[in-house]
Amino acid sequence: MLLKEIKNIFHQELGPVYPKEEIDSFFYMMIEHYLGLERFVLALEPNLMVSKEEEGSLFSGLSQLKLQRPIQHILGKAYFFDLEFSVTQDVLIPRPETEELVQWILDTISIRKEDARESEKPIRILDIGTGSGCIAIALAKNLGDAKVFALDVSEDALKIAKQNALDNEVEIEFIHSDILQLKTLDDSFDVIVSNPPYVRELEKKEMNANVLDHEPNLALFVSDHDPLVFYRTITAFAAAHLKSEGVLFFEINQYLGEASQELLVDAKFTDIELRKDMFGNDRMLKGVLKQ
Repeated sequence: MLLKEIKNIFHQELGPVYPKEEIDSFFYMMIEHYLGLERFVLALEPNLMVSKEEEGSLFSGLSQLKLQRPIQHILGKAYFFDLEFSVTQDVLIPRPETEELVQWILDTISIRKEDARESEKPIRILDIGTGSGCIAIALAKNLGDAKVFALDVSEDALKIAKQNALDNEVEIEFIHSDILQLKTLDDSFDVIVSNPPYVRELEKKEMNANVLDHEPNLALFVSDHDPLVFYRTITAFAAAHLKSEGVLFFEINQYLGEASQELLVDAKFTDIELRKDMFGNDRMLKGVLKQ
């Protein structure tokens, strides 16, 4: 069969569910993954034929897409900050908004290094609720002299994160613990970052089936009556474990920006900043602890 005919079938079958641009993206990701072909191949070879075996791989992927299974789960990988990560149903799929958070952290650390008058010890970073490890690994990859720790309650998630750290050739110290139960660590940190569960049950109706049915509820949802439980707990933990001038970063629920910010105010953080993401939603929060 002609490859361009298969592309047309993708659009016919997925058109009722996904926008055209997203279907194109699915198709190109699959031909790269299964056939080793670049996305511009049809422009160069519009009459390219594929074998029955190659057809089978693409149509198998199409069948899973029709069930709204995430493309990252079909291919077993996702990309974040120009790095490749293995992903399963045990971890959240990394999002581009979180890349913005990582860049903010890197920019903050870079400015601080420029302002430092003398050589400092390696920076110490803790990622709480690491999931796939994308935040911790991206930071470690871009901060060669940093000591990075990553904590998660899920043993299955930590297995994925540890493999991702190996695959991306970075050293991370992983901690298996529930932050809601963890009272203290025998460590202090320059930076604490967290993208904890923040989606309220009432917001489920706004979410697509490919998220609701295929990504871990443990990493997504909080109860409607106490949606900031993780933020309150982590803020208190950070107040006790950040060094003086240490920085706390959060990814947050877009509807709870002001309430999340107030937690840092109450905990005596300073230089508090709430930032919007690329879509114009309140998404990132930073505060500095001055002791």
